Parts: sequence; C-alpha cells; structure tokens
Amino acid sequence: MRLLPALAFSLLASTQVIADDAALIRQLAPDINPVAVSEAVSAMKCAQKNGVGESASRLAIIDYTIPSRQQRLWVVDLKRQKLLFEEYVAHGKGSGEDVPNAFSNRNGSHQTSLGLFLTDETYEGGNGYSLRLQGLSRGFNESAMERLIVMHGAPYVNPSAAAKLGRLGRSLGCPAVRTEVAQPMIDTLKYGQFIYAYGPGTAKLSSCRTENLSLAGIPATHRYNKGWAHRQG
Repeated sequence: MRLLPALAFSLLASTQVIADDAALIRQLAPDINPVAVSEAVSAMKCAQKNGVGESASRLAIIDYTIPSRQQRLWVVDLKRQKLLFEEYVAHGKGSGEDVPNAFSNRNGSHQTSLGLFLTDETYEGGNGYSLRLQGLSRGFNESAMERLIVMHGAPYVNPSAAAKLGRLGRSLGCPAVRTEVAQPMIDTLKYGQFIYAYGPGTAKLSSCRTENLSLAGIPATHRYNKGWAHRQG
C-alpha cells in the first residue's frame, strides 16, 4: 500500500528532525553512546507527538551502562545548541555496585528506573532542593511519582570518595547529583523538560507505540506545558 504524499512527507520530516537533534547532541557531547542518544531523542519526539512537553528545549541523558565513578549524565539545550552539564549521577542502592545491573519500577525496591521522564515542579524536602519527575515509559518508570523518584543533590555523590570506595555513593532510586551542581541543574531542567535514563532493555522505547507510553498521570495542563509556560526561563 502506498503512503499518501502528505503522510509520506510528514514521516520523512519527523525522521529528519530526530536525526538532526541526535546529530547535534553527538556533536556537543561526543562521549555519549550514540545508541543512548538515538533512543533518548526518539522517546522525546514520541512524547511530544502525543502532546507531552511540546515546548521542551532541554534534554538530559543518563547512561547507566557506564560505571558510577565516571561522568554519565549530560544536559543539552537543543534550542541554544549548547552542552550545559556533563556530570556524575548516582543510582539506587538496590541496583548494584559500580555498574548497576538491576532496575525496577516497583515501590520499595530502591532500584533505579529507566526510560523517559518529564520534569515537574521543584520543592524543598529532606534532600534539599529537589525536582519531581513524571515517568512516561510504561513498564519502566510510570511509578516515579508514587516512589518519590526525584532529582536532588547529595554529599555521597563524591567522585574523590568514589575513587577510593570503588563506586559512587548510592541513592534510594533517585538520580542524585553533586550538591555543587544540584540547584543550577535542577533550575535548567524544571517545568516540562525531559530526562532519559538509558540502560538494559530500553531499546523498545525507540519505537513510538501507544503501549510504550504512560500518560495517564500527566495533568492536562502539563501535557502541553501550558501550566508552566509563565515559569520557564
């Protein structure tokens, strides 16, 4: 069956946008695994195609196949075409030692969740300034809000200590970062940007299928970034 010209053009244009963003990220951050970049951009574009985070311009990519003693978190501003952060990030203590090997969406597992997250609001909690995360990947992270999976700073994210211990300090499942960079990074990512956590089994998220998306928990005002439009910088 032949595609209608308009539909064929739309599909071609969408594929080109994904390729362009992926190429830009690889140029700005050549150390990122190209597969992780491709998955992250595809998952982000799929969410936007479904009305979530359409005005997002920043994407954070975490590669959990990399040892915790190495920098494995990158934040890119796609609109300004800049690499904003290249940083260390912790994984959950239930996920393993230096290289995590177990991931979960289950509450109480203390394991890291993989997949695509939409950033929400900030708050002051037990770990200081923190960023709420909405899980968008069904079967991977849709319980993020229930599990209180947030981005926050933590003193155990200490590269010097990690060199002696053989691994970075671990969280209860949150993507914790160095306290020195927590506030500027969170302020860069808050209110409707994207974070993609890459790891074993996430390849299926490159396919934009309804069964891969978990949108039920996303408020209607947040789907189109309307609820945050006046607060984004």
